[in-house]
Amino acid sequence: MNIWDAEKLLIFIAFVIPGFISLKVYELLNPGMYKESSKQIVDAVTYSCLNYSILVWPILAVERSTLGKDMPNVYSMFYFGVLFLAPIIWVFLWQWIRKNKFIQKAIPHPTQKPWDYVFSKREPYWVKVKLKDGAVIGGKYAENSFASSSPAEEQIYLEESWLINEKGGLERKKNQTAGVIVLSKDIHVIEFMKYYKDD
Repeated sequence: MNIWDAEKLLIFIAFVIPGFISLKVYELLNPGMYKESSKQIVDAVTYSCLNYSILVWPILAVERSTLGKDMPNVYSMFYFGVLFLAPIIWVFLWQWIRKNKFIQKAIPHPTQKPWDYVFSKREPYWVKVKLKDGAVIGGKYAENSFASSSPAEEQIYLEESWLINEKGGLERKKNQTAGVIVLSKDIHVIEFMKYYKDD
């Protein structure tokens, strides 16, 4: 049996690729536990079929027309959209639906961890990190800072390290600071404070 036969290859592309694209785009938007691609074949086929069920009427309309003979380039572009663009659009649409506050009353938020939820907003903060040994690290989390996302271990890089005053507030930026990295195994609590550029 030759798996590279044109007919078999076409079936593979039609019933695996669209669903596989949807799965990978969804994983990028919602990082989670790693799952081997070989174990996602059934899911990929299912999502491919769902893609076609949504687009069944446009596909039937195109197939019943003479578009393939009269305008082969447009015909090819249509199926490129069906195979590669529509699966991406459905993911973004599903993301928007799941993050809608009204919908969240019935189904859970797609983001699994508060850590990912907070840092996915990409908003700047003043941050105080209380460590398990009682020490407190203060700093600025802004455009040059970074936080890991699932499934990686939680770590945070603050682009500026600040001195903590006696009242527990951020006193001033440390001299020659190049930032600080804090590992999840050391973190007890993280406090976020609103950051304004004029601060």
